[in-house]
Amino acid sequence: MNDDKNAEVIGEGGISMLRGGTALSSSNVDAEGLSMKLAVIPPGAVIPAHLHVDFETMIYILEGTVRHEYGVGCKLVMENQAGDFLFIQPGVPHEVFNLSDTEPAVAVIARSAADEREQTIPYDRSAAR
Repeated sequence: MNDDKNAEVIGEGGISMLRGGTALSSSNVDAEGLSMKLAVIPPGAVIPAHLHVDFETMIYILEGTVRHEYGVGCKLVMENQAGDFLFIQPGVPHEVFNLSDTEPAVAVIARSAADEREQTIPYDRSAAR
């Protein structure tokens, strides 16, 4: 996951800009309660099961089709495609699968935490029965 710590952020007087990067968070701007990123899931890839401890997430899918397996044991299933908006409540376990073997899935993700990486933890879906 690239959080653009080394990308050049420019600006002054309360506005910062990251041109050509993929994320803004407390790691590269003075954000205190929000982060945003462009996420790319390679063809056939999976984002392993995890949960967000204490922040909300909103997602807009720009390209591709993904499957979310979520909830206790990740037993619930939802497929999402370009043009879909998603909202994920804090603490909901989820695993994300790019359903294409040839095309990446691309989404814009906004989170109500500037330090979302520190508040995202792995989830063992096999332990939740």
